Amino acid sequence: MPDLLPPPGFPARRLRRLRRTPALRRLVAETALSVDDLVAPLFVADGLDAPRPVGSLPGVVQHTVDSLVVEARRLVGLGVPGVILFPLPRPEDKDATGSAALAPDGITMRAIGAVRSAVGDDLVVMADCCLDEFTDHGHCGVLDPGTGDVDNDATVELYADLAVVQATAGAQVIAPSGMMDGQVAAIRTALDRAGQTGTAVLAYAAKYASALYGPFREAADVTIVGGGDRKGYQQDYRNRREALAEVALDVAEGADMVMVKPALSYLDVLADVRAAVDVPVAAYHVSGEYAMVKAAAERGWIDGPAVALEQITAVKRAGADFVLTYFAAELAEVLGG
Repeated sequence: MPDLLPPPGFPARRLRRLRRTPALRRLVAETALSVDDLVAPLFVADGLDAPRPVGSLPGVVQHTVDSLVVEARRLVGLGVPGVILFPLPRPEDKDATGSAALAPDGITMRAIGAVRSAVGDDLVVMADCCLDEFTDHGHCGVLDPGTGDVDNDATVELYADLAVVQATAGAQVIAPSGMMDGQVAAIRTALDRAGQTGTAVLAYAAKYASALYGPFREAADVTIVGGGDRKGYQQDYRNRREALAEVALDVAEGADMVMVKPALSYLDVLADVRAAVDVPVAAYHVSGEYAMVKAAAERGWIDGPAVALEQITAVKRAGADFVLTYFAAELAEVLGG
């Protein structure tokens, strides 16, 4: 048996030697996740007197504007460089066109403005540019009265208007998530015409019609009337090459950054996108991915913090320059400690 073992200088032994101590493993690690790679998604709801916990997202709340500011300051203290805001209207303010999203004194303007006033440029404030939280039917835009489908062109016009509202309120990055054709070009044009040439666009370029968004819809108070879905405008999870076509279109239309969503189930797509473009690439570790880790950890089946660190590192390893994740604050405490 000893004669069958590799000699001491055999390459396989070299690999083993480099794993011997924590310091050695750190020294030769190929991927390093840091606080600088994290963006925290935050919900802020109009009409609340106090933050409201989201049952399917342990540790996540719908904020008031005041508590949103407190959380933004906490994230700055932890070293997290960015947040993405999801403003939510009062239920009675929802309508067919999501008009409350653009209200001059609405939750969109107040939330973004409050955070920017509190933290200035210490935190990158990204604004999700979509209408599903504000429509009474739960879709991402205006519906065609004849077909009942989303009217792409009418919706894109509203996205352009909303982007200007968000940028005027202080958002440094506009993140269109509706997957409408031409949305990036329309938003870029509208921002430039409004004098918001310094506002960047992060396109949800490869966003899949995933079953992993359920907890988000609870957090955002979104229900598609009639039990419909978004498969007509979001990507089919069976398709990989399609993502590269969508990304190429968004980059050509002026996207400064692109996103793959969800993250873990689409690491192959993420790696493809990273290899195909030179712009920064983000990935969204979505609500369902977060909730599964939390649920298993609560039952003692896994080490939750260790799995979170492993998963987000895997997303970074696959090619993401930064990751939107509900674990942002938790990971920042570990990585910055």
